[in-house]
Amino acid sequence: MSAARPLEPHLDRALTLHLRGDWGAANLHRVCGWICQELTDRAGAGTRIAIWNSRGFADAIRAVGTGAVDLALTTPAAFATAALDGRGVYQGDSFPQLRAIGVVPQRDRLVVAVDQRLGVNSFAQLRERAPRLRVATSVHDGVHHVGLSARAVLERSGVDVLGWGGYFLEDERPFESLGHALAGRADMIVQEAVMLPAWQELARGYRFLEIEPAVLRSLEDDFGWPAATVEAGYFPGCPALRTLDFSDFLVLATTELAEDVAYAVAWILGETRQVIERQYRHLPPERSPITYPLDPVAMGRAPIPLHPGAARYYEALPAT
Repeated sequence: MSAARPLEPHLDRALTLHLRGDWGAANLHRVCGWICQELTDRAGAGTRIAIWNSRGFADAIRAVGTGAVDLALTTPAAFATAALDGRGVYQGDSFPQLRAIGVVPQRDRLVVAVDQRLGVNSFAQLRERAPRLRVATSVHDGVHHVGLSARAVLERSGVDVLGWGGYFLEDERPFESLGHALAGRADMIVQEAVMLPAWQELARGYRFLEIEPAVLRSLEDDFGWPAATVEAGYFPGCPALRTLDFSDFLVLATTELAEDVAYAVAWILGETRQVIERQYRHLPPERSPITYPLDPVAMGRAPIPLHPGAARYYEALPAT
């Protein structure tokens, strides 16, 4: 006999909720659409749920923290920890009331790669040669998590792009950075979304640099940004390397969200996961923007405290 699953929620009142996803056509918006559909099916007549466009970074965290929206998604998940006590870009503006509803797993990394024509295999060699660099990355505006972390990695690694006579090619999305590198407009790229096929093409002419241990430790100590490994062979011909973890979509709320709504959204994440999984099953799990199969227990392991309603769902899961 299979163990009983947590009780399906049914809310007998109409809800009006605001969610915040991504630019509109990427994975955070897709997750928001999934939540909206399933929650509307289980709420009272007249329920209205809006999805607002967002960038999915510090802007999303601030939006939910200030009450502009009820729920928001951000990535990578661990970057939300700094908002709890006002570190980094949240200095002087903390949001201790933030709570997690759950995590949608996405195995991702921030990676640094240089054109092989530079003849560089490490940050130590890069510092020694101090080449003029054209760096493709995301905008550095205090909001974009890629732009924020790329600058932090380079600065703490002793890479003075501007001082060495180089410049940054800054864009919003990883596709644009990869386009610069593939077209020869850049000779360094610092970017995420490592599952994109363009990385496989880029790897033939680029070398990936391992971030030095002291730099990784300082980023975790100061901001709560963890390190992770890219497995050997994930990029053609590339050995295993340590770099910055850029994993997971975090579904965020605050303590103000009603407990039954928080339970319902957590239940949707865990119990209707096939709705989102089937949108990605044409891709191998290790190359998918959502790393399926989704595990409800793992989805409840968030980097910030769970909302009590969400915790009630995860605590009701059968023991494994």
